[in-house]
Amino acid sequence: MSMEGKTVAITGATSGIGEVAAIRLAEKGARIVFTARDKKRADDTMAKLRAAGPKADHTLHMAELSTLSEMKRVGGELAREPRIDVLINNAGAMFGKRHETGDGLEMTFALNHMAYFVITNIVLPRLKPGARIVTVASNAHRGAKLDFSDLQSKRDYSGFPVYCRSKLANILFNRELARRAPAGVTANALHPGFVATRFGDNSGGLLRAAFSVIKPIGAISPEEGAKTITYLASAPSVEGVTREYFYDCAIATPTAEARSDVDALKLWEASAKIAGVG
Repeated sequence: MSMEGKTVAITGATSGIGEVAAIRLAEKGARIVFTARDKKRADDTMAKLRAAGPKADHTLHMAELSTLSEMKRVGGELAREPRIDVLINNAGAMFGKRHETGDGLEMTFALNHMAYFVITNIVLPRLKPGARIVTVASNAHRGAKLDFSDLQSKRDYSGFPVYCRSKLANILFNRELARRAPAGVTANALHPGFVATRFGDNSGGLLRAAFSVIKPIGAISPEEGAKTITYLASAPSVEGVTREYFYDCAIATPTAEARSDVDALKLWEASAKIAGVG
């Protein structure tokens, strides 16, 4: 599908599957509006986007998406775009040790879930029928459960289980988002596969060591991992499809915990209270 004349906003587009998806969509004619926190990587990505889609006025927003103020600032800047046809929530990370943001939020929860929640809610009223929201989740959610009495993981923090819970939060967020979205706006989540990217490199300690061993053995390329993102952003076959979870460009079934409407609403309400939006 041609993306000529369409604007795609994407977080976390300076490496890995986010960058590949942005480039592929630019090649289809889309104008890319992306966020970044590292200026050098942002400049490198911008050069690739201009080469892939030289006719479009691609735009960069520098931001640290682990803080509520930055989430809201970027959300406001995106909401002032003349149009957004696709919003891709992709930025995320895993941390071996527990860190709190200046807002008192656990870093994984803030970056992997709240940034999706805040930016989407600010942009949502501006989206027109036909717009698509794509949320990058993961099959890492399997086996995870949310503890609503400890969403900030103050008890017994462990990097990978906390990451898995954030991916469960992504799918629950998408579930409630699809119910609340304006008519004609679709929202779908996806598992990109286990991808050989920079993911896990900042986690430190045993987690970093484990990923350095596993990636060369079982990981797919960023090109393969980006395919479902690009598919959900542009394919005519998913027009009108919403509230689903995809893997390998096909509908998949997440866990029972990820299909809980009760938990989806509960997480939405908790997130709205934290952020003051939604």
